[in-house]
Amino acid sequence: MEQLNQSQVSEFILLGLTSSWDIQFLLFALFSVLYVVTVLGNFLMVAVFYIPNLNTPMYFLVGNLSFMDMILASFVTPKVIVNLVKKHKTISFAECFTQIFFLHLVGRAEMVLLVSMAYDRYVAICKPLHYMTIMNRKVCVLLVVTSWFSGLLHSGLQIPFVVNLPFCGPNIVDSIFCDLPLITKLACKDTYIGQIVIVANSGMISLSCFIILLISYSLILITIRSQSSTRRCKAHSTLTAHITVVFLFFGPCIFIYMWPFSNHSVDKFLAVFYTIITPILNPIIYTLQNKEMKMAMKKLWSDFVSLREDT
Repeated sequence: MEQLNQSQVSEFILLGLTSSWDIQFLLFALFSVLYVVTVLGNFLMVAVFYIPNLNTPMYFLVGNLSFMDMILASFVTPKVIVNLVKKHKTISFAECFTQIFFLHLVGRAEMVLLVSMAYDRYVAICKPLHYMTIMNRKVCVLLVVTSWFSGLLHSGLQIPFVVNLPFCGPNIVDSIFCDLPLITKLACKDTYIGQIVIVANSGMISLSCFIILLISYSLILITIRSQSSTRRCKAHSTLTAHITVVFLFFGPCIFIYMWPFSNHSVDKFLAVFYTIITPILNPIIYTLQNKEMKMAMKKLWSDFVSLREDT
């Protein structure tokens, strides 16, 4: 019994997306470019909210969202890229659970931050005269701290339960990185309780946050119908960016974690989408949908060019 309770698996084997070497090298090049663009794009988004005329609550929250995206991508994509050119795609036991911990920490924090951004838009559009009073810097910082604390609590509740399971048999993970549903079903014991924990803690949280966001944005859309065409156009532009990001982020999460032990082959492609693709889409979406952001990006670029010319 004592021997069974000890983890005998020291590493996990990741099957990846495909066994074809030609496709793997193609994905290596693609994911490498995506990662570099993701880091640079989100870094620019973080830098934007330091520009005086964009130092507002909305851009403060957008900047923190981009910071989270950089972290989310950095805990998954580099390992994925390295494994694409390795014959033996392995990840150590400790590295696997570290990856899971930070993946769920940042993922949950981003969900709460997206809810905070919906609240920010609600106050800005429905109570414009009180916006700066309600959404002051202290409140914005509190919202960001709350999102990180929520992510820490979410991840801290799940990881100890799974890491203490006995792993003594199969160690093959049908994905490109470690995640709770895939690792939990490799344990050498009945994981029914684990399924309930994952659905309750990850699936239901994802679904509930998504529903709250849908209700919030619906209320905002109803409110702006009575406003002037100019304000309505500006509000629609901002809301389109927010709603697009919400659907792109929550869609795969809900599908994966509401049915965590289903054998859908599409799960690992959805996992690629929300960990590698979505982080690069956020800066693109917010930039294309917001004129102020476009102007800020142009200003940053012109300042960079001027600095290089001076040197």
